[in-house]
Amino acid sequence: MNPFLGLRKLLSSRHKARPDNRLRISNLTRNTVLATCMEVADSAAMRNKGLLGREGLALGEGMWICPCQAVHTFGMQFPIDLVYLDRERRIRKLVSAVPPWRLSGCLWAHSVLELPSGTIRATLTQPGDTLEFLDVPWPGQTD
Repeated sequence: MNPFLGLRKLLSSRHKARPDNRLRISNLTRNTVLATCMEVADSAAMRNKGLLGREGLALGEGMWICPCQAVHTFGMQFPIDLVYLDRERRIRKLVSAVPPWRLSGCLWAHSVLELPSGTIRATLTQPGDTLEFLDVPWPGQTD
């Protein structure tokens, strides 16, 4: 094992430990909320695991995978909605109710939101909409 690998990760701004926060994702164009408790998968290990092993997502939950241009639902137990975003957090592509054992991608995406099935429809989200990401405390966390 490379002894400098851990040091490089520690010093890298991308791998800095962040507080136990999740994100609130709002659609600024439609004035709706897509998620109130969005997890961030920004490391290789977190991106590889994704939502595997879960039985479902509650309303308001989800996972933001960054960077990401494609996802699979192999081994998942429930359908999900996918929102592909560019670097400015504008929606490039939407895919609703993706069932288990499927592939989906968008070459123009920088990241993707995985949301409970039906979220896109319920929030009237459309390609071209702009999203806002705000840090929120984890449930049960107090300042």
